[in-house]
Amino acid sequence: MSTRRPAEKPQQDPAKAAFAAGLAKAMSNPALAAVPAEVCTSGRSTAPCTPSPAGPWSPPKASCTPTAPAAPNPRNGPGPSPTPCSTSASATPAARGPRTQPDPADLAARCTVVNRFLATFHIGRAPDDLPAAWPGGDEETLAARWRRDGIPAEYRACGTAGDQPDQLLHSWWRADDPEDWTLAFAHALTRTVSAAMDLAAGRREHLDGPRVPQRPWERALNWFVSHYPLLGGLAAGLTLVADAELARAHGIAVAAVNAEAGEIYLNPLRRHTDEEWRFILAHEMLHAALRHGDRAGGRDPYLFNVAADYVVNGWLLDMGVGEMPEGLLHDPELKGLSAEEVYDRLVRDQRRMRRLATLRGKGLGDILGEPLPREGGPGYVDLDEFYRRGLLQGFDLHTRQRGLLPAGLVEEIRALAHPPLPWDAQLARWFDEFVPRPEPLRSFARPSRRQSASPDIPRAGRYHPPEETPRCTFGVVLDTSGTMSRVLLGKALGAIASYAAARDVPAARLVCCDAAPYDLGYLPVSELASRVRLHGRGGTVLQPGIDLLTRARDFPATAPLLIITDTGCDVLRVPRREHAYLIPRGSTLPFRPRGPVFHVR
Repeated sequence: MSTRRPAEKPQQDPAKAAFAAGLAKAMSNPALAAVPAEVCTSGRSTAPCTPSPAGPWSPPKASCTPTAPAAPNPRNGPGPSPTPCSTSASATPAARGPRTQPDPADLAARCTVVNRFLATFHIGRAPDDLPAAWPGGDEETLAARWRRDGIPAEYRACGTAGDQPDQLLHSWWRADDPEDWTLAFAHALTRTVSAAMDLAAGRREHLDGPRVPQRPWERALNWFVSHYPLLGGLAAGLTLVADAELARAHGIAVAAVNAEAGEIYLNPLRRHTDEEWRFILAHEMLHAALRHGDRAGGRDPYLFNVAADYVVNGWLLDMGVGEMPEGLLHDPELKGLSAEEVYDRLVRDQRRMRRLATLRGKGLGDILGEPLPREGGPGYVDLDEFYRRGLLQGFDLHTRQRGLLPAGLVEEIRALAHPPLPWDAQLARWFDEFVPRPEPLRSFARPSRRQSASPDIPRAGRYHPPEETPRCTFGVVLDTSGTMSRVLLGKALGAIASYAAARDVPAARLVCCDAAPYDLGYLPVSELASRVRLHGRGGTVLQPGIDLLTRARDFPATAPLLIITDTGCDVLRVPRREHAYLIPRGSTLPFRPRGPVFHVR
């Protein structure tokens, strides 16, 4: 009994299969897919087709039809699987649109520019015979250089057709104009970059997928960037953190802000309209930009937060930014007052004011002193310059394009253009006033070097007199308790040492205090920050250290004192002596100081 043998399946050409796979992968890229591609093979194309040269790659018909690459020459054999780079390299010159018949220098320059672009485009793998590096410059510059000096050997055959031209120009026979492939490729490349940015920002799940619908607070934030110049710069740099668990753990009813982290924390379970979210975000952005958290100073932080809410909400209603959600703080009688003036009124009835609610909730301020811990949070940096620049630039654009702003807001924005001096600059001024440097004398007894232009005119010279002159010094009372930050110690002592050295102070008297004072005597100012050994690290009692210096016979009665503490100290009294305090920013002394207070950041 005979059996019929199954018909053998025709074997597919490996070269054609590899080319088809590479073409499919290249055309899956949105930018390359914008160039209409038609594979030109013998007997399978409606367009006139010329045979491919016997090279490893294949040429495009750049102006005959809007087609991309032809199939690889079957005479090249199967070989290794071609990558999409060869396919996209064929499509890209077509997208660049050659205008005249290229000479060899033009061909080499164009292929070099295309291959250099593909090296950063990450489409497939480049063939092994291409150079590892590509020269800089555009194609016109490269072509002109290579016409003059000759084409380097490594760039002479880097096109898809090897040493043959890979751009075949033909006459256009159709009635309509040919498509502008350069413009189509540029538009598609722009769309691809935009899609990649959306993918990185989480607005798309896939590069070629649709955009994820925006949530209302995201639409509100984008509205500021595109339609409201005053706050657009701030909105572009702030981060929205919409985390229900984070909001529940920290008692955030609607929203809160941390200026140092540049983050606005939202409760995504709250339902508000787009207009209300605009009002909420603008409220928090103004808190951060005007640094209401830092301006509280020694005031009650919550009551100052409430006072700032009254002021900010009044401004936003005057400007017509969104709609104020129900329950927020607003009093027309407080219009035109600053946050400090409103605070002075609120402290008269603190019991009633404690029951008021901010966007964070009742009895809680929506201005956070510390960033909330969350997974993937950024490294926090000082954002003073960001808020100042963003609000000032937005104010300049806003006044040119839109209507008027509340007078109080305009005054505070203009005040940002003249920020207060940093603590170290204030400390330098204090040194200039109370720790003067010895000044040289000007005398004709020691003439200066005469100028060559007028050697006959004598000029006085400057010199320090040889007799003994009193040198300036100062005292430092240093809190060395267990709560003192080593960062604060390092910054304060480093600044003191540098300013003292600049004023030619030979030595300073240092007293360390915790439960008892430790007199370290006079130390060279260069060793204040490097060779000081701290004693104790127990409790904080500074008054005995101050009394030790004021009663010491070898300490000048006119020498000033610098007191460095974290404010967790006793009530201090410095009788009849110039003095100043260095404390951490955001801290307040437990008494009313008589000398200047420098807040170290």
